[in-house]
Amino acid sequence: MSKKNNLLVAASGTGGHIFPALAVCKEVEDEWNIHWLGVHKRLDANLIPKKYNLRTLNIKTPRKNIFLFYQYLEILMSTFQIIRILKEKKITLVFTTGGYISAPTIVASKILGIPVIIHESNLIPGMVTKYFGFLCNYVFLGFTKTNSYLRNCKTIFTGTPLREQFYNSNPLPDWVPKGKGPLLIVMGGSQGSKAINQILDESLEFLMKKQFRVVHIIGEFNELFFNVKNSKYYVQKKFTNEIAALIQNCDLVISRSGAGTINELIQTEKPSILIPFPYSKNNHQEKNAMILAEIGGSVLINQNKISKEVFEETLERIFNIESKNGKNYFEILELMKKNMENNNKMQSKIEIKKFLNYFLKEL
Repeated sequence: MSKKNNLLVAASGTGGHIFPALAVCKEVEDEWNIHWLGVHKRLDANLIPKKYNLRTLNIKTPRKNIFLFYQYLEILMSTFQIIRILKEKKITLVFTTGGYISAPTIVASKILGIPVIIHESNLIPGMVTKYFGFLCNYVFLGFTKTNSYLRNCKTIFTGTPLREQFYNSNPLPDWVPKGKGPLLIVMGGSQGSKAINQILDESLEFLMKKQFRVVHIIGEFNELFFNVKNSKYYVQKKFTNEIAALIQNCDLVISRSGAGTINELIQTEKPSILIPFPYSKNNHQEKNAMILAEIGGSVLINQNKISKEVFEETLERIFNIESKNGKNYFEILELMKKNMENNNKMQSKIEIKKFLNYFLKEL
């Protein structure tokens, strides 16, 4: 491998930014020397392998207040730090997946004349892609419809790459509750969701009475506070690396609707109840959820309208037992599964690798 082929990956903050970048890195690590640029005190240190040479900057997430402009200015000032890193590591290509680390990285790359590519996984492009995408050599898209929001960018539809485990068949982990009841996977993204945790807490008695089997991923930063203890039908974890196995083998997923989750559901063809984060930029989580709701593969519930009653009624409707040819089955759930089979799946990692390797330099 040529020592000239140094790739800087800038991805930080949430699984939605980090996991697609990790998938790409694993695909191209034989051709590229990989260096990773992240943000201090985020998920990066826990998720990025040491072999990718993680380096973090002390960038603070902007908060909506009277100092917002100065917070954005402070982020852009980190461009000078990144210029030094790019020179020091002799970077020949930059790949980023959005988030606040991306803006100064794109600017620094442009100043030095280093090719830069950004991947936008959401249907509605994030702020960095929207305002800095035109500076990139290419903008890779997770969804084809995103192209209509990026008129001045060189876009290529690649889909969104997933972790390797989603492309393999995985057995159900042995710690999952046993029984004949439907298996629900409840999660709120890489950081968890207090709103989803709360509604599940309120409905646990109903779920246990109906003998649903529940695996509940509450998120790393959320406290254990639930009413039902030691139930044979309920398991609670802060985090798990076996998420693909869980989704592949469950009956229904209850989750936020980040782009990563949407693509995982498409890959596994699993029906879902999606509760979008209502404060996401440009309401992009609701737009993501609509992709599956419009084809009948998901039920979308607005967080501001959800209640214990609405949540339980939705589950009862999905799991209402029908009889056909003397056999009982869940008619609505089966219809949702069939609708999920209509999505097109593609090998995103291979597509992205092909384009990244166009920038390989010869010895």
